[in-house]
Amino acid sequence: MYAEVKEVTEISPNMIRIVLGDGDLENFESTPYTDQYINAYFIPQGAPYYVPFVLEKIRSSGDAYRPKPRRVTVRKWNPDSELLTIDFVVHGDHGYSGTWAQRARIGDRLQFKGPNGSYAPDTEVDWHLLAGDESAIPAISSSVEAMSPISRCVIFLVVDGPENKIHVSSSSMHEVNWVYRSEAINPETTLLEAIKEHKFLDGEYDVFVHGEAGEIREIRKHLILDRGIDSKSASISPYWRRDHTDEAWRSIKKQWIADQEKDT
Repeated sequence: MYAEVKEVTEISPNMIRIVLGDGDLENFESTPYTDQYINAYFIPQGAPYYVPFVLEKIRSSGDAYRPKPRRVTVRKWNPDSELLTIDFVVHGDHGYSGTWAQRARIGDRLQFKGPNGSYAPDTEVDWHLLAGDESAIPAISSSVEAMSPISRCVIFLVVDGPENKIHVSSSSMHEVNWVYRSEAINPETTLLEAIKEHKFLDGEYDVFVHGEAGEIREIRKHLILDRGIDSKSASISPYWRRDHTDEAWRSIKKQWIADQEKDT
């Protein structure tokens, strides 16, 4: 499946919103999950092929120009207009997905598979806990929008500084806490400390916590050991690993998650 870039908007210094349309989006089948994602394929510079391409054929042509798969979260899908919105985190010239987003122009094409997903807010609980860094903001934003305005939720979003805040739709029942690395003594534990210091609401709650592997691992331990959550019913997962390329992280992710299970 592929689509064409229709809009490009910088919504913060390190996040770019891309709206995709046309292509064969008429075949896009949205999931019921608010963390749904697509597996996008980014073509290395200089590659002698264009979107759309036959993935199996390109994969057999060698490593040099093989498309780089990256999982990116769907920010919004509009079935009426058949427009797909994705918010990309950018880090200068590092990585493939963010670099592509920074260079994207109207008419550029993106090929992908999906979508898939696994989380949606539980309508039976008393409140919701959602937390994460920039990589999780699209899924958290979609989750909040899917909730009833009278659903209680507590949200923690960690970004570099106030200039990196983006608009998150919410109601008076939704407590949004922005946490800034620039103001933290130890930026790598700032999200954990914010959650530790927070007085949790009474009642049953569901959990969605995603972001950097080391940070999420410590938050997971706190929520299970200190807060008593059931890990099997919580959505807690690492999206990326500090000081690792996406390929390097993929190569150790399965073992990392297995080791993480032993923490509790």
